[in-house]
Amino acid sequence: MNIREKQEQSEKILLSPYASLSVDTKGRKKPEVECEIRTCFQRDRDRILHCKAFRRLKDKTQVFLAPKGDHYRTRLTHTLEVSQNARTIARALNLNELLTEAIALGHDLGHTPFGHAGERVLNEMNPLGFRHNKQSVRVAQCLEKNGKGLNLTWEVLDGMENHSTASNPSTLEGKIVRLADKIAYINHDIDDSIRGKVITEDDLPKEYTEVLGYTVRERMNTMILDIVNQSEGKNDILMSKEVHKAMFGLRRFMFQRVYQDQNTKKEEQKVDHIIEPLYEYYLYHIDQLPKYSLFRMEEEGETKEQAVCDYIAGMTDHFAIETYKEIYIPKFWIEK
Repeated sequence: MNIREKQEQSEKILLSPYASLSVDTKGRKKPEVECEIRTCFQRDRDRILHCKAFRRLKDKTQVFLAPKGDHYRTRLTHTLEVSQNARTIARALNLNELLTEAIALGHDLGHTPFGHAGERVLNEMNPLGFRHNKQSVRVAQCLEKNGKGLNLTWEVLDGMENHSTASNPSTLEGKIVRLADKIAYINHDIDDSIRGKVITEDDLPKEYTEVLGYTVRERMNTMILDIVNQSEGKNDILMSKEVHKAMFGLRRFMFQRVYQDQNTKKEEQKVDHIIEPLYEYYLYHIDQLPKYSLFRMEEEGETKEQAVCDYIAGMTDHFAIETYKEIYIPKFWIEK
């Protein structure tokens, strides 16, 4: 046996009977020769980690638009925190840690510039709608590598697409990421909001902090331990009713006080005035889109609206602003 085959054999012996085994993958859309040393899920993890869309997450808004300070989260640091939480849970439950990590690293590849504000605008502009979880799959399969895609396994794509609250992933590893995403953003968004003096620790509802803890560390520890204890030996990923209620209670509090508060999110109103003009501009200058987007329109029959959405969604905050300025802001004449 080669190294990969030995690893696949080890998974059968060491992992939980409920784990997703590499050897049992439903495979890739385009069949490939297997790697001699890496399992299929490890290859997916590596492909995501090395792709351009992953690197662009470092300059995409998590919650606060263009914050002044080095310690506020970006979409990239959020992704890394989700990955770490998810891996901790997967390892404790003897599930497939590599599959879990791949899903976690890829779950936000399709996020727009300016966070959910950018997603909202594209959803309103595009007749087909726009959801970042589905866009993550498009990025991985259709847009990365100049349109060639990453050709990820079915299990990774399923977890990426179904990480939102209303979705139901097909694997336990995907279910872990779905909860780890919420654990990460609830806690680090509280941390960033306190840093930004939007809220204080004392503002958090006591009925929830008494259950989860009075610091970010305590709350994350409570949530992760609860999932492990409730899920051990079961074919599901669960939380106790008490912890689940408290976690989603804090989530509602964050929506009321931070995510949807007009005072703290007033800068996001300006996002409309960047995304909408860019969308309209590229609809009438479709030839300026990347060649692979034009190819997909010609050969795959995709709409120009979808092609424009793909291009804008892939922009970083900085690139979107600079592109807007390049197109719409007059330049001063400089005598040569």
